[in-house]
Amino acid sequence: MSDVLSLLRPRTAISAGLDAGGEWAIRFPAHNGIKFNTVLRGACWVRVDGEPEPIRIEAGDCFLLTRGRPFLFATEDAPPPIDSATIYDHAADGIATCNGGGDFFLIGGRFAFEGDHAGLLFDALPPIVHIRDASSQAAVLRWSLEQLALELKQRSPGGALMADHLAQIMLLQVLRLWLTSGEKSGWLGALADQRLTRALGAMHAAPQRRWTLAELAALAGMSRTTFAERFRNVVGQTPLDYLANWRMRLAADRLQRSGDSVATIGFSVGYESEAAFSTAFRRVMGRTPMQHRRLFVA
Repeated sequence: MSDVLSLLRPRTAISAGLDAGGEWAIRFPAHNGIKFNTVLRGACWVRVDGEPEPIRIEAGDCFLLTRGRPFLFATEDAPPPIDSATIYDHAADGIATCNGGGDFFLIGGRFAFEGDHAGLLFDALPPIVHIRDASSQAAVLRWSLEQLALELKQRSPGGALMADHLAQIMLLQVLRLWLTSGEKSGWLGALADQRLTRALGAMHAAPQRRWTLAELAALAGMSRTTFAERFRNVVGQTPLDYLANWRMRLAADRLQRSGDSVATIGFSVGYESEAAFSTAFRRVMGRTPMQHRRLFVA
């Protein structure tokens, strides 16, 4: 997880809090990145476009909105919704007020990600990741978000760095809690299985190594057949396909951020020739290494 988040480089922007009273409904537009929110007072329903059922969010709950789709916050007997800009454009001291406020309070932030690797995280998450207050860890999340708001509002020395670290703390806490809440799929699901985690950790630690299925199965403490079947069922890819994709993600990041030659980058992820690396890169990323590098040239 640390490797993936380091590759994504999350950055945080705080959004205005919401103080609402009575019955209300607010419609929010599509957004980039992941929205993070916590309800400090009251309760509401959250409906994300494309999802069949709303989710009730209560005081103390934290939740992520991961797909960037338009969404709706509303009370039980809500009137027709208003556009979020109606009140957020007039926010005072970072707080948007609806119907005079007093009954409901929410504070939220947004995680943005650099580069084009965000799908690694988004595709592994449901549209709404809901963490109920029953978890003792939720207090850590709420404290982190409140501290984040304070850092950005006060603009103290080192505030930007503090905000970035708080963002990663919050994201990690939510993902950890979500992983313990039931059976998961994708690479995040593999992190809930200690056997698969050992194999993933080895591939991430030495992506340039010529791993064999037998070696990875041995690290997981499983037979080759059982390991291959379990890995594919959970992650959705074979172990060696996962390794190839991870290598190309690392290579893409270096192509974007360094001036190293294509051959040097290819060698760093396990390819002995530039031609072999370029072929593999194009198969996975849909473009050649040089085409990818030119995308990020200022």
